[in-house]
Amino acid sequence: MTGVDLVDTPAALTALVARVKAARRVGIDTEFHNERSYTAQLMVVQLAFDDGVAIVDPLAPGDLGPLIDALAQTEVVGHALSSDLRILAEDYGLLPRSAFDTQVAAAFCGYGLTISLLDLVRELAGVTLRKSQTVSDWSTRPLTPKQIDYLVDDVRYLFTLADRLETLLDERGRAAWAREEMRSLVDMRAYRPDGRRLYLRVSGNARMTRRELGILNELAVLRDRLARERNIPVKYVMPDDVLTGLVGLRPKTADELGQLRRLDNGIKKHYGALILDALKRGEAIPEDDLPQRAPRPLGAQREALVSTLAVLVNAVAAQNDLPTTLLLSRSALERIARDTPGSAEEIAAALDLAPWRRGLVVETLWELLVGERVLGVAGYLEGNPHATFVQKKRGAPD
Repeated sequence: MTGVDLVDTPAALTALVARVKAARRVGIDTEFHNERSYTAQLMVVQLAFDDGVAIVDPLAPGDLGPLIDALAQTEVVGHALSSDLRILAEDYGLLPRSAFDTQVAAAFCGYGLTISLLDLVRELAGVTLRKSQTVSDWSTRPLTPKQIDYLVDDVRYLFTLADRLETLLDERGRAAWAREEMRSLVDMRAYRPDGRRLYLRVSGNARMTRRELGILNELAVLRDRLARERNIPVKYVMPDDVLTGLVGLRPKTADELGQLRRLDNGIKKHYGALILDALKRGEAIPEDDLPQRAPRPLGAQREALVSTLAVLVNAVAAQNDLPTTLLLSRSALERIARDTPGSAEEIAAALDLAPWRRGLVVETLWELLVGERVLGVAGYLEGNPHATFVQKKRGAPD
C-alpha cells in the first residue's frame, strides 16, 4: 500500500467511483457525529485498496450517491462494521454485496467478541497504532496531518488482518461459521426498526397493560417519524417520560393535552393534533393485535434452570474457544425454561439458530434437560478447574 488520496472534488470523486468498481474488495471505515441528530452525520469515509488509501470528504461538493452505488457492488472489509454500514443503510438505503468484519472473524479465532482494531493489528500485524485522535472533531476543515495519519491507520491493515484471519478460520474449520454470521451485516432488515416493537425502547413500559402498550407504541412510532423528518434525536421530540405521561393521561382534546407540563410548547403547537391522532389509533387497536406484555418472572426453580443452562453454554463456549455471548443469549435460555420444548428439534425451531450454533449447543442442551448429560467440574485438585458436560453412564442413578 503506497499513496493516500484526498477526495474533495467532484472530479476526484468520479475517479474514486471507477476505482471502487475495479477493485476486488475495498477496506472501509467512517468517522461520524451522532450526538445531535437522528441519523449519524457522515464526516469522513476512509477506503483502502491494494495500492493505497482514499480519504473522502463528505462535506465537500459532490454527490456521494454514485460512490455508495459502487460500494453496493463489491465486498467491503472493516472492523466492527455495523455502525459504518448503518449509515449507508439509513442515509442511502444501500448496503455492500458482502462484508468481511475482522472483529467477527477474530471472535471465531479465539480473540473474543470485542477485540479492538488496535489490539488486533498489534497481535496479527505486529504494529502498534497511535490512537491520538479518537476524540477528534471530524467536522473541522482542513484535516490536520495527524488526523490524516489516524484515518489512514484505521484502514491500512484491514486486508492484512482479513487474510490472516481467513487462514486461521480455514485451519479451524470455521470459515463457513464466520461468513454465515457476517451475512447479517448486509441484511437491510438489521438496520430497520420494527415499527410494531418501538414501545420496547421506551423506559417505563414494564408495568403497562396491553392496551397501554398499544397506545405507547403508536406514540413511539410518531416520535420516531418526527425525529427522522427533523433529523434530531428522539428525546428532543418527546422524552420517554412524556410518552408514558401521555399514556397515563390519555388526553382527548388540545386543552387536555396542555395539562402535561413536560410536553414542549412547540411540540404541542405543531404536532398536538398528530399526538391526539396517535392516542386514538392506540385506543382503536383490536384486542388480538395489541402488543404482548413482558413475560412474568420465571420463579425460583426456572431461574435456577436458566443458570444451569448458562453454565453449560459457558462450558461449550470455553471448549470451543468462543465468546459465550456468540452462542446463546440469556433471553434464549429463558425461553427454553419458560416454554419447555419437547425435543431437540423443538429447541432449534423455537430459537431459530444458525446451523453452526445448532450443531454446538442444541443436542447438548437437550441431553442436559432430560438427564442424559451431567455437568461437573474437572481438574480442580490439579489447579486447573473447568466445567465439564459428560454423557451420563447408562444405569447411573438420577
